[in-house]
Amino acid sequence: MELNFAELAASAGRYLLSIHAAGYLDIAIMAYILYRILLLVRSTKAASLIKGLMVFLAAVLLSSVFSLRGINFILSRMVDWGVLALIILFQPEIRRILEQMGSRRFMAFFSPAAAADVMEQAISQTVLACVEMSKTHTGALIAFEREILLDEPLRTGTVLDAAVSSELVKNLFFVKAPLHDGAVLIRRGRILGAGCVLPLSRNANLSRDLGTRHRAGLGLSETTDAVVVIVSEETGTISVAAGGMLKRHLKAETLENLLRNELLPPEDGEDRRRFVLPDWLRRRTEAGKGGGDHGA
Repeated sequence: MELNFAELAASAGRYLLSIHAAGYLDIAIMAYILYRILLLVRSTKAASLIKGLMVFLAAVLLSSVFSLRGINFILSRMVDWGVLALIILFQPEIRRILEQMGSRRFMAFFSPAAAADVMEQAISQTVLACVEMSKTHTGALIAFEREILLDEPLRTGTVLDAAVSSELVKNLFFVKAPLHDGAVLIRRGRILGAGCVLPLSRNANLSRDLGTRHRAGLGLSETTDAVVVIVSEETGTISVAAGGMLKRHLKAETLENLLRNELLPPEDGEDRRRFVLPDWLRRRTEAGKGGGDHGA
C-alpha cells in the first residue's frame, strides 16, 4: 500500500511538472468560471441537484475502488445517459445562466467598475427610499452584505433577486405588505431577500429608547461586517449600524456619503477611510442629542 501511495505521489509530481504555464492559466480560468456559475445557482434548486450529483459520482468511484461490480455496472450505464439527464434536470438553470451571461450583473463579476456602478445605483436608490420613508414614518431595516455572507438571516425570509429601486424598497416596507416586518438584504447591489429576521443585540448598555428594529440592526453589525440602514417608524429618523456601533439622526447627504465610503471601492489615488463610529461618538454622545429615537 505504501508503494502504491509513493508511486501515486511520484506520478502526480511528474504530471504537475509537465504542465506548462498555459495549462495552469487554463485550469485557473475554468475553476473561476465554475465558481461563478455555482454562485449564480446556489440559491436555487440547482444547488441541491449539484449535491446529489456529487453523491452519485462518489458512489461510482467507491463502487470501482471496492470492486462492487454489479453496482458499478448499473451506475456506469447511468453515466452514459448522464449528460442528457443533466440537460433536462438543469434546463431552467442553464437558460438562466445563459441569459445572465450577457447581463450587466454577470459582467459585474469580471469588471470591478461594473460592480461599482451597480452598487452606486443601489446606494442612491436606497438613500432616496429612506428619505421618503422617513417623511412618512415608515419603518425600514436594510442590510448591505460585505465580506461575510448573510445566508443565515436569508433562510428566515423570502429569497428575491431584484435590482434595487426606491419604489421597490418602499413597497417592501409598506405597512400592509407581507414582507414589511423584517429586513431587506442587499448583496452586490441587488436585493437578495426580504422579511428576514436579524439577531438582536446583546449589548446590555444600549439606550432604552432603541426599539427592536435598531437592536436588530445593531445585532447584525455585531456578528457580521454588514452595514445596516434603519428608519425609525416612531420618529422617522435615519440611522446606520456598523461594527456594533450606531450613528443616528442622519441627513440624506450624510447617509449617502457614509454608504459610499463603506461600500464602494476607493477610486484611483484616493485613500478612503472607512466610517469609524467611535470617533464620531467621542465628538457627540447620544445623551447630548436630546430626545429619543423610540420604537422601531
